[in-house]
Amino acid sequence: MPPAVQKSRVREGSPQPLGATWDGLGVNFALFSANAAKVELCLFDDDGKKELERIELPEYTNEVWHGYLPDARPGTVYGYRVHGPYEPEAGHRFNPSKLVLDPYAKAHVGSLQWDPAVFGYTLGAEGDDLTFDKRDSARFMPKARVIDPAFTWGRERAPSIPWDRTIVYETHVRGYTMLHPAVPDRLRGTYSGLGRKEVVDYIRSLGVTSIELLPIHAFVNDSYLLDKGLTNYWGYNSIGFFAPDPRYSAIPAFVFSEFKEMVARLHDAGLEVILDVVYNHTAEGNERGPTLSFRGIDNLSYYRLLPDQPRYYINDTGTGNTLNMSHARVVQMVTDSLRYWAQEMHVDGFRFDLGTILAREANGFNEAHGFLQSCLQDPVLATTKLIAEPWDIGPGGYQVGGFPPGWAEWNDKFRDTVRAYWKGDLGKQADMATRLSASADCFARRGRKSWASVNFITAHDGFTLNDLVSYDEKHNEANGEDNRDGHSDNHSWNFGIEGATDDPEIATARERQKRNLLATLLLAQGTPMLLAGDEFGRTQQGNNNAYCQDNEISWVNWNFGEKEVELAEFVRKAIVLRQSFPILRRSRFLTGEYNPDLDVRDVRWLSPTGQDIEGEQWEDAHARCFGMLLDGRAQATGIKAPALDATVLLVLNAYHDVVTFMLPEVVGGTIWRRLLDTNIPDDNSHASFRTGDGYEVTGRSLVLFALEPESQRSVALRRAVEAFRQMAEQPIPMAAAESGPEAERAMSS
Repeated sequence: MPPAVQKSRVREGSPQPLGATWDGLGVNFALFSANAAKVELCLFDDDGKKELERIELPEYTNEVWHGYLPDARPGTVYGYRVHGPYEPEAGHRFNPSKLVLDPYAKAHVGSLQWDPAVFGYTLGAEGDDLTFDKRDSARFMPKARVIDPAFTWGRERAPSIPWDRTIVYETHVRGYTMLHPAVPDRLRGTYSGLGRKEVVDYIRSLGVTSIELLPIHAFVNDSYLLDKGLTNYWGYNSIGFFAPDPRYSAIPAFVFSEFKEMVARLHDAGLEVILDVVYNHTAEGNERGPTLSFRGIDNLSYYRLLPDQPRYYINDTGTGNTLNMSHARVVQMVTDSLRYWAQEMHVDGFRFDLGTILAREANGFNEAHGFLQSCLQDPVLATTKLIAEPWDIGPGGYQVGGFPPGWAEWNDKFRDTVRAYWKGDLGKQADMATRLSASADCFARRGRKSWASVNFITAHDGFTLNDLVSYDEKHNEANGEDNRDGHSDNHSWNFGIEGATDDPEIATARERQKRNLLATLLLAQGTPMLLAGDEFGRTQQGNNNAYCQDNEISWVNWNFGEKEVELAEFVRKAIVLRQSFPILRRSRFLTGEYNPDLDVRDVRWLSPTGQDIEGEQWEDAHARCFGMLLDGRAQATGIKAPALDATVLLVLNAYHDVVTFMLPEVVGGTIWRRLLDTNIPDDNSHASFRTGDGYEVTGRSLVLFALEPESQRSVALRRAVEAFRQMAEQPIPMAAAESGPEAERAMSS
């Protein structure tokens, strides 16, 4: 028997703020639902197993149901039952037999158990989702827990990394430390594990500035994956936009504080925290999905439904449903969530999965959408980094470069062009030059800056860097879909042998190709994003869609060898160069136009003869070697300044053989210093060459030179040399990490 409904203890409370709010004396509960007839607050024991009582919320103000419990406290476990019409053909799916989660819950208790009772209709019945199921779902549902937000941040301060210095490092909370030798077993795969000093020191040693975490919002494991013995490893199946997922917590009851402590430790090391957020859909799926939260609270408001058949959901996400970002209360929920993570949890930025849906109107994408504008006008969100994944499968869903000023975007054009160029595809020279220049063809409008282009070679979705140069074909057999899932067009090349090989020539070529791709990423204009583990060649055995693999396929393997350390050291070197030379990370777009006031062009594109590439030369499909000359006299501000920037020359050779490149004559110096050559990864000689000399660029390699200035106004070169020296004195921390039982006991103590 359900517990009796109580009314005597509850007061009317306030419709604001939404959610469960502890004020020191009691808890205010407020839930938006425009179409409900009644809302019951359900209280549970500490484990969320037993329903103790139901309390009808007494007031309804501005479409918000609310009530205040003076004897409720932090730790109170609760859920809702929402009464209203069950009319799927009219878009209503209220069913008070189904316990629903508070969309504003700050903490979740327990996990979803897939049982027929969690569906609002009777599975397998005639009429299917038009039927009404009366079974109580409470014992199979996660619950919400009231929290006390108090936390002592101490001297913690946000790093506030400028965009032009930002280098993003994408990783997964669980997968990053599951095999880490310096993290105790009990902390592996947790927020605490990611915040361990040994882990933080390694990340900081690379020189990256901002850690982008795959989704940590509370999410649901798909039943079809569980049936196959798999899991939703990536977490793109959110059900709670305010709650950190407790499965990544060493002590789930304290997940709130544990997440904050991780952020504080990363901030203390000067590292920003960016969250990958999934506001485009929820875990409730289509009309045949479960009733877990939004569907049972107000289906008609929260989701985009077909206008003429509201029984069915608009599926612009490919996951069954799409959040209705045309509804003011849904926009409010998303912006409230973002502010909460920025203000309360001290997160520094957000990457928006399928970001075009956040600006989707009934007639398609709208860059003037209220949500995009509200983020830029909000005094809190305007100070965070906002990064969009600018595509979805809906109409007009591909919008690279289409977001408004203030937003950055993932640039898949950079990924595809750079991969194809180094693979040796014909006719890529002109496109490659555009991508090296921060894709001005997409982003140079409305005063946007070059950092708006978030460049990447690899990401969580697709091949790792190692697999990109080791496999021609995807190998997703472990996913249980007969290798049909994942992209088939990867612009990858295995150099003649599929997968791992002992062939020394192929192994050498692959390592150089990794360095080519990494150097291109880190030395191009725009904001680079590095996939965690690529810096030392992590593999997923050819799986390019490891979303369901919570195991060694997806986990970062910290078993370093000489080859892995060498690659990581190369990455550090490239990052040092990027940060030492402001000309490699300018905010202004390069134009190549002549500036008569400065008597210079900011960028010149050179053929191997040292001459400018012009006219029809750009159309030469067989041209695979060219240079990018950035002249330090072209000031970043566009006006004369007392200090000159360095002049650098980047030479790329995707041809299979050596190409002799004539070093050009440039005003300001006659000596070119070699700072990086992907064919000589461990070279720190800074060898010098005179203008007019021919430099033999190895087949499939990249070289960076800096002009040694005749005057001493430019200090970038000296800074780079000093940074190299310091780097050599401080080897990568993880290269010497201990493992085994004795080390484990030492770490635990």
